[in-house]
Amino acid sequence: MNYGFLSETKLFGGIKAEEIKDALDCLSAYEKSFKKGEIIYRTGQTVTDMGLVEEGSVNITVNLYWGSSIILGNIEKGKIFAETYAAVSGKEMLCDAVAAEDCRVLFINVGKLLNVCKSTCGFHQKVIHNLLRISAMKNLNLSARMLHTAPKTIRGRLISYFSQMAAETGSREFTIPFSRQELADYIGVDRSALSAELSKMQKDGILTYRKNEFKLNKNADLIVM
Repeated sequence: MNYGFLSETKLFGGIKAEEIKDALDCLSAYEKSFKKGEIIYRTGQTVTDMGLVEEGSVNITVNLYWGSSIILGNIEKGKIFAETYAAVSGKEMLCDAVAAEDCRVLFINVGKLLNVCKSTCGFHQKVIHNLLRISAMKNLNLSARMLHTAPKTIRGRLISYFSQMAAETGSREFTIPFSRQELADYIGVDRSALSAELSKMQKDGILTYRKNEFKLNKNADLIVM
């Protein structure tokens, strides 16, 4: 286990690498590897452990009645998932956690984190504080996704999402974490319609792209959604 890496994550920020081993033992933490497409947590399942992605990435998806699915988010290396469900005893998952690629996940018992142990480990308060900040940021990101799906047109949704990516990276050139299908699911549109609109936007001089790499051009802000 890479304790140096864990000490650099937001969840364990402020805790020294040499202290993390004892912290993980106290929290009954364990690692598990998953292949791309493998379901980590399934809709309807109750969980006690949140996951921290150590390698690869994880998609959070909702399955629709007709067989398709919508991606709610992509959990990258160093980030956590399922913490809300793990914190609320008996609450069933409303979504799936699926390996977006081959990945390794560190599972942490949230109940043991929220209840101070008999040995009164000093890291508890720090990790709880970190977890609260992470949850607050996730709420903000969820609000952002709602904004991306608010425009009625595909172009409007794409401009909203790309604007956020540019703001987050501080550059008009960035790489998105989604495939075309995943991006279509994320903003709630058909994949073929998405690809067609991207081609039109490039032809109109709004942006240029190659695979997952995008560059926004100056006239993008002139487009009315």
